[in-house]
This record gives sequence, structure tokens and C-alpha cells, in this order.
Amino acid sequence: MKIYNTLTKSKEEFEPVNPPQVTFYMCGPTVYDLFHIGNGRSFVMSDMFRKYLIYKGYNVKFVMNLTDIDDKIIKRSNEINTDAKEFAEKIIKEFFTDIERLKVKKADVYPKATEHINEIIDLIKILQEKDYAYEVDGDVFYNVSKFIGYGKLSGKKIDDLESGARIEINEIKKNPLDFALWKNAKEGEPFWDSPWGKGRPGWHIECSAMSMKHLGETIDIHAGGNDLIFPHHENEIAQSEGANGKQFVRYWMHFGFLNIKDEKMSKSLGNFFTAREVTKKHSPESIRMLFAQTHYRGPLNFSEDLLDSAAKGLEKLNNFYELLISAIEKSDETPKPEVDIEEFRKKFEDALDDDFNTPQGVAIIFDFIKEINKILAENTPINRNFLLDVKSFVDSTAEILGILKTSEDAGSKGIEDQLINLLINLRTKAKADKNFSLADEIRDEMIKLGITLRDSKEGTTYKLN
Repeated sequence: MKIYNTLTKSKEEFEPVNPPQVTFYMCGPTVYDLFHIGNGRSFVMSDMFRKYLIYKGYNVKFVMNLTDIDDKIIKRSNEINTDAKEFAEKIIKEFFTDIERLKVKKADVYPKATEHINEIIDLIKILQEKDYAYEVDGDVFYNVSKFIGYGKLSGKKIDDLESGARIEINEIKKNPLDFALWKNAKEGEPFWDSPWGKGRPGWHIECSAMSMKHLGETIDIHAGGNDLIFPHHENEIAQSEGANGKQFVRYWMHFGFLNIKDEKMSKSLGNFFTAREVTKKHSPESIRMLFAQTHYRGPLNFSEDLLDSAAKGLEKLNNFYELLISAIEKSDETPKPEVDIEEFRKKFEDALDDDFNTPQGVAIIFDFIKEINKILAENTPINRNFLLDVKSFVDSTAEILGILKTSEDAGSKGIEDQLINLLINLRTKAKADKNFSLADEIRDEMIKLGITLRDSKEGTTYKLN
């Protein structure tokens, strides 16, 4: 298996530190709002890659952090006059709801920054002792000029970097590139006690402390969006390797941007859709199919037309699967058809082994379906073991990508239908009782959830927007 390593700018043979163990760290959300579908692409692609590693026989420990203290969190909680911790916990719950909708497998650990303050302080103290950090009136900064190799991930050179939009201008720093490890508490902000006074951690130090706590000083894979290469991941390297004197990450994986009309989707630009908005209109399988059809490192233009096209491809997969299940029920012990299933499996693995080439993997699945459909079209009993091998291939490959609806998904859909019909029945009863205000309230709240009601003489039906 080869992975493109952002650090070396080349594909490298994947050799974990302690096989078959694999340590995998994924930068999670800063919980100040619902995440947009561009962030969702990173979460979904890391999920697919993790599942492929498991498929290949690796024992993966997957950690995704939750940044639950940050300038944006404090600003947003102040705007709505609520406690920052309470606000962050609320958004974390919404985050779990949305990644579940995207069929993302739960991480083994979701460390929160606020639960690792002691580890963060200890790490900063080590950096200070090694002269990588300095304190000014309760603020502690990392001295970038002390770390030889700063810029090796992003390819940036210290001499060429100037303070700008992404670099905080601060007159008390020795160098405009130096970044905060610990921030002196301002009035009204959450704080923790530290050797430098009351304050809170900087963003970058949190990931270094949490990854080392749960995965060790050297981890196999660290993943995140392209926008995190600099300064976030660059600073993680400087902190972690400055403190430990060891390689921090063996393989850096970065996911391409999700674009709207060739422009990066972002909240700052206002050209974004939340994952929740998208999953109300489109199935998680359609979204995952769209993502899988583009290589994870490349940009992807996001549109309704592309999602609809992905859905049509999935319709072929689901129709095939229904035919396959029906054929298995009618199967017998006739001779096996001459289709080399293992050859298709090898092609699929070869594609994903080559820097996780999911577009090629998807193409191989559909080539396989096309071949098997010719056999199913004969409408005669087919060898049972052969069909079970076909099902095994489709189940295992489609499970990695998360593009096949399972009985579990159907069960969830069934519960969703029941809950919607329960609300419709309550509204119908309210109208019969002449409680029209309640009936209107139920209708309005359902509209907010993306459910349109249609009243007729035959009754009320609904449509998901």
C-alpha cells in the first residue's frame, strides 16, 4: 500500500511503526457551529480510509479531537449570552448527530481540549525548559526561529513568511511568526490556573498534547483538510518534535477542498452548506458516492446535479443488490459461472493500495456489477456459493465506501417514517379538536425540519425537502 505523504511530497510504501497496529489521528471540529459539508468531506474520506485499513487486517486506533475552547466558541457563546462550556457541549451533540447521518464510524477516542489542560500545561513547560517557548506577561509563545526545519511540511521558509491575514500581529512577540501556546485570560473568558497565571491553551498545542496522550510520541497517520497544512499542522510538528526530539508523524494525509463554482467552500466566504442541510435533501450514500468518485487529494466541485448523478449510480447498485438477494433465494448447486471474483477483488485492492484511489475502486465495483448482471439476466437458478461470493465482494467493498444501504439503514428509515407519521396524526387530531394553533405549529416546525406536508381528501402525505 502506498500513501502520498505531504511531508515528502511523494507516494511512500505504508509501513506503520508497530504493525499490525496503526495509530491514526484526525483533526476534528472546533465546535462553535454546525460543520459544513466541506468539513464533512474530510470526515468521510478519513472514515473510508480507516475502514480500508481495517479491511486490510490492520488494528486501527482512530482518534478525532474536539476543540471545545477557542476564540470563536467564546465569541459565539457571548453573543447568545450563554456559558462557553455549555454552548460547546450543545454543538458537540449536534456534531455527533451529523457524522452519524453521514455513516461515519465512531472514533475510538474523542478527546476534548478542556479535558487535557494538565497535559497541555506539561507540554508547554517542556518546551519552555528546552528554550522553544517564552513567556510575556502571562502569554506563552513558541519561538519559531529555534526549531530547525520549520516549514518542512508546507514548504514555506521562515525568511519568506511575513505577518498577514493568517498570522496574528502582536507587538509583544519576538517574531511575528511565533504562535500562542498559552493565552492570558481576558476579563469574562473561561480560564484555568497555570504556572503563567490564569489562561487557556492556544489551538495548535491542543492537538499535540491530545495525540501524544492517546497515540504516543510518534503516530502513523495524521489527516486533515488542505487548509490545515499551514499553520496548524506545521505548528504541531514544531511543538511535538521540539518537545520529544522524535518524528511526530510518519504519514501526513490531506484532503482537497470542496468548492462551489471553483471557489473553496468556507464559512468566512459565506458560500457553504451545512452537512445537516445536505443530508436532509440527499441520502448519505449519495454524498459518500460523490466523494468517492473524486480522488481525496483533489478539489471537488459540489452541486445538486453531481449529487443527483451520484444517486442514479447508486440506484443501479441497489437494484443489482435486490436482484442478487432474490437470486440467492432461488439458487441451487449447478456449476459455478466462469467469473473470477478474486480477480475483481485484486483490482479493487490494487486501486485503493495506490494512494487510496477510490474513483478507480468505484469503477471496478460497477464493472463487476455489469458482469454479474449478465448472469442474473439469464433468470435460471445459479450456483449458491458463487452468488454468496458475489455478495461478499459487494458487501465488503461497498462497506468500505459506505455506499450500500443496509438493513440497519432501512430500520432507521422505518423509525423516521413512524415518527413523521406520528406528528402527522397529532396534527390531524389537533385539527379535529379545532386546535388550529397547535396544528399550524406542528406543520411549521416540520417545515423547519425539511418536511413538507400535503393535505388532500385522502389524508396527509409528506415529502422530505
